[in-house]
Amino acid sequence: MKKSGHLEHYTFALITTGLIMLASIIFGGPTALIPIIALALIEITFSFENAVINSQILGTMNQFWQKMFLTVGIAVAVFGVRLILPLVLVSTTAGHSFSEVLNLALHQPDVYAEELTSAYPIIAAFGGVFLLMIGLRFFGEKKEVIWLDAVEGRLADFNQPWWFSLAGAGAAIAIIYFYLAPGDKQIALAGIYGAITFMVVKFISELLTKSTRGGKSFTEGSHGHGLLQFIYLELLDASFSFDGVIAAFAITKDVILIAAGLGIGALFVRAITVNLLKKGTITQYRYLVHGAHYAILALAILLLTGIRHEIPELITGVLGLAIIGTAFESSRRYNRTRTA
Repeated sequence: MKKSGHLEHYTFALITTGLIMLASIIFGGPTALIPIIALALIEITFSFENAVINSQILGTMNQFWQKMFLTVGIAVAVFGVRLILPLVLVSTTAGHSFSEVLNLALHQPDVYAEELTSAYPIIAAFGGVFLLMIGLRFFGEKKEVIWLDAVEGRLADFNQPWWFSLAGAGAAIAIIYFYLAPGDKQIALAGIYGAITFMVVKFISELLTKSTRGGKSFTEGSHGHGLLQFIYLELLDASFSFDGVIAAFAITKDVILIAAGLGIGALFVRAITVNLLKKGTITQYRYLVHGAHYAILALAILLLTGIRHEIPELITGVLGLAIIGTAFESSRRYNRTRTA
């Protein structure tokens, strides 16, 4: 059997990137490549921890849903989350029709950027609470592998992942309503929707995993489980992408270039996900998943803080990479001590 090379999982992303760049040069000239490359790097930086989590979840899905995530999921990530979703959010929060917002994006990008920035608190409340519950649920569950015992060991002793994440969400929504956006019910409600979305998806996923129907067990790898995990991964991807979409307007106001750049980044994040899964990196480096969840908590806190205070985009990207890098190095040191 031929051994797969490191570039095999990046073939589609590389070919698509080449085609997008060629089209950009034809229609926008060579200067169009600068914002596209910058946006792709921003997307990869912001979402690297997302790839780690994705690869962990992808390993529990059967081949059909893995292919769905890597085909249909890419289309949803590129066009749905990074192009259509911002338009829908602006339409919902600004009270304009979708066609009006699309017209703004194409012909009055400065106005569209202002509208999207105005919608940021609602976006941040939803995504921040959603990500917060992911991180808290992970650390609230008793695990065999513990990275930072002073924090994780004590939290895991309770072994109440649902209550721990619910308590954190409740505290976050209270902070939103009383401090970050005092008295703003719309923003607080967005946080509540983020919590409800997380609970519904995870609750149904657990039911499918544990229950039986007609004598057939809905375990990991089943189609029912795979569908819920697919939805969960797309919601996770959307939560990670919000900051990148907002930050993109600091580089260019052209929504086509933004979609192209962030789309390329999303393709490479998917390729990194597959590479991590196929190479067994998650199992080889035992603390990598822990680092990803710390990075998720950090991003959640930054998103929520951004409702009231301006957070430089550089901090968001660099902090996540620093945490992942530290977890990787800790895992490498552990592996060395085991083989010494």
